[in-house]
Amino acid sequence: MSPAPTERTGAALPSPPPEAQAHSARVVARLAHEIADGDGWISFAQYMAQVLYAPGLGYYAAGWQKFGGAGDFVTAPELTPLFGRTLARQFAQVLEESGGGEILELGPGSGRLAGDLLEAVVKLGVPPPRYRLLEVSAELRERQRAHLATVVSEQLANIAWIDQLPERWRGVVFANEVLDSIPPQLVLRRDGEWYERGVTLGTGGRLVFADRALGRGALRDAAQARFPAEGDYLSEINPAAEALLRTLAQRCERGAMFFFDYGFPSAEFYHPQRSLGTLMAHYRHHALVDPFFLPGLTDLTTHVDFSAMAHSGVAGGMQRAGYTTQARFLVNCGVLDELERCGDPQSAAYLLEANAVQRLTSPAEMGELFKALALVRGIDVHLAGFRQGDQSHRL
Repeated sequence: MSPAPTERTGAALPSPPPEAQAHSARVVARLAHEIADGDGWISFAQYMAQVLYAPGLGYYAAGWQKFGGAGDFVTAPELTPLFGRTLARQFAQVLEESGGGEILELGPGSGRLAGDLLEAVVKLGVPPPRYRLLEVSAELRERQRAHLATVVSEQLANIAWIDQLPERWRGVVFANEVLDSIPPQLVLRRDGEWYERGVTLGTGGRLVFADRALGRGALRDAAQARFPAEGDYLSEINPAAEALLRTLAQRCERGAMFFFDYGFPSAEFYHPQRSLGTLMAHYRHHALVDPFFLPGLTDLTTHVDFSAMAHSGVAGGMQRAGYTTQARFLVNCGVLDELERCGDPQSAAYLLEANAVQRLTSPAEMGELFKALALVRGIDVHLAGFRQGDQSHRL
């Protein structure tokens, strides 16, 4: 997701059309029922799951434009096909070392990345016998299917859509900007007491935050272990994302999994100065601090605690294979070589791709905030993306 200017309210943002406003009202009505069924309170994770994934209503489950210039944010594969071509170089190395296997993409978005990857791995001479896309949105599946039928029609017989994790996998599993959209729990320490922050209905039926005392258990234990020792502090703990990595690791026969997202190691994620957490909303290329702005039409995200993700993968039986910035990973894998193949450096086509690569690698844009994490099982090779600049020691 390309960085966007931060707004504190939605006052200056473009108003959605009447049908979109009506859609958001239906989402709020559903949430009101959920809150009533929950005795007047639901956890923030429940709220985020509803506004993003409720069938037919959630942000990712309804038909509104999400990706690209006409949507709410821009991801790396929407900027340039060079992102997918560069990842293909790394994935080809793993496919060769694992003796074949498949590619499984989690949360494939518009399908652009799948198309770019498949084209590239075929040219590299290591086409996977199967490319699976885990997608729960029927609307996004159709968009992905239509795109792939156009760009890699000869590979359609090897492409399959799934709605749950496979029992076993071999080859490559990867996710680009998926972990940030897995609903976390919000935990607050105030005046030495522990609370879970959730959602209720306030005056006039408005959605508002509400805190409940948090008793002893895994969630509080995690917060106590990770939060700074003193002071009031609010942040996210993401058991669901941790469980995803642990499960994927447990089900791996041989291969590697890669995660690309924005975030930090635990020491930075839970820095004393980051005392209000990392939760943000995204609407029409603006970053908002209000998670209740137009529910169902606005994306919600949090940064990723990469230490927790790595530890979960190791707990599932895989080994850490690398952690670095997106810029370093892409350069290590040859993104500049891919750029050179775009032709005359003075041509409009080259300059367009060069600008995209600059956005992907610049410290001021996506290059430093976005990270790459890899875990492996059953392969003994130094992954190309981490040949220089590996920061695994920081996890």
